[in-house]
Amino acid sequence: MSFQQNLPQFNIAVVVLQASSNRLADLKPVVPNILAILANVVKGKATVVSA
Repeated sequence: MSFQQNLPQFNIAVVVLQASSNRLADLKPVVPNILAILANVVKGKATVVSA
């Protein structure tokens, strides 16, 4: 994601979820880490979050 787009031109922060699939059961373990980093994500950058 961060190499495919010119993220600094956008006024958003991107959070990339890294899991073995997009099934809910595989994404649920990532949720606590997402909540932990949300306050610190930086606009114009992609932050990768995994379980």
